[in-house]
Amino acid sequence: MDHTISRRGFMTAAAAAVATRGSGAASAPTVFAAGAEKPALLGGAPVRTTAFPSWPVVDEREEKALLDVLHSGKWYRGDGKTVGRFEEAYAQLTGARHCIATANGTSALYASLAGLDVSPGDEVILSPYTFVATLNVVFLQYALPVFVDSDLETFQMDARKLEAAITERTAVIVPVHLGGNACDLDAILETGARRKVPVLEDACQAHLGEWRGRKLGTLGAAGCFSFQASKNLNSGEGGAILTSDDDLAGRCWAFHDNARARRGAGYGTPPPGGRGANLRLTEFQAGLLLAQMTRLEEQSKAREENARYLTQQLREIPGILPAKVHEGCTRNAYHLYMFRYQAERFAGLPRERFLKALSAEGIPCSGGYTPLNKQPFVQATLASRAYQRLYPKEVLAGWEERNRCPANDRLCEEAVWLTQTMLLGPRQDMDDVAAAIRRIQASAAELARA
Repeated sequence: MDHTISRRGFMTAAAAAVATRGSGAASAPTVFAAGAEKPALLGGAPVRTTAFPSWPVVDEREEKALLDVLHSGKWYRGDGKTVGRFEEAYAQLTGARHCIATANGTSALYASLAGLDVSPGDEVILSPYTFVATLNVVFLQYALPVFVDSDLETFQMDARKLEAAITERTAVIVPVHLGGNACDLDAILETGARRKVPVLEDACQAHLGEWRGRKLGTLGAAGCFSFQASKNLNSGEGGAILTSDDDLAGRCWAFHDNARARRGAGYGTPPPGGRGANLRLTEFQAGLLLAQMTRLEEQSKAREENARYLTQQLREIPGILPAKVHEGCTRNAYHLYMFRYQAERFAGLPRERFLKALSAEGIPCSGGYTPLNKQPFVQATLASRAYQRLYPKEVLAGWEERNRCPANDRLCEEAVWLTQTMLLGPRQDMDDVAAAIRRIQASAAELARA
């Protein structure tokens, strides 16, 4: 699209505004650089009026996949072969020995915790900066969640604080590769091995992400993925468990299929009387996934290239801090592009006002998660009859103090998210994002007063 001001012009305007505020004249009216427009929230024309790429991407491949299943008359994985084909393809793609397709990412986590024999009285370590499903599955096993604070720079679990959270009751560590970025798996896996606690990777947002050249979800005892509608690999709903442990694969399979062993697959036969549920993927969803997988690598490369370019631009803007990656992260899946917003570098403009101004410029955005450890339903669950029976009063009474996460509280106040679809278009789209932020910064004082 035709822009009325160049990138250089926005930088000039931003520098002028910062210089004015630094001289103690913050209360003076904003002076715009020559040719600069007011931000859209103050009546100017938005930086962008065209939509970002839509999602999902579909063509005749998805149509054929659905029609093939439809006409086969075999819509259930027990009779059909499409789910099995997807499991084989996803295992091969990731390098895992086994893939078990499930109804959704929550089901994958639920079945994995069951396969790891998480039971009432156990503790499960997780991140406070994640989707609520990571916590819900812990409660479904009547285990006690224990939160490890976030690392502000990467948005991931702070592995330096993991050791202190482990007790004799710790059954599993669940690091979340939030946004497709990787947790510090070197430190997490070493701590888990030394303390003899298995690591279950929540890789629900991390399709094709890597740690030292290995796919995320394949380094721990097991890894879980989601194929929900927003995900980089999408079938509306769906999930998968990856593992190279034959016995664990058998237990997870049995739990997801009503405590029944897989027929003729070489998985270990589960003990009779085990718990189970119906958490199976359908043949239709598997067909969609196989079709969507044909674009996965190309789309992932586009996200990486655009994210790299956007990061270069945003690092030039004072007060915008793109999420960093650990040295061992050899591929970020970029389900989300995340950065921190520092209001003090924008004349005190509150984040909510910044988000509103950015959206008005045609750049969809959000503030991300709120602190999971502070959600009201957590205390309500701990006060329930079941938890009061299962855990000593002193354990429950001290839970809130034990689970304070101050760094995560700050992260939840500063985070800004852009979705993965915004990284699928041309490089000009990234220029628009950066230009919109520069425009807002150039008139931040006026936006704060308006």
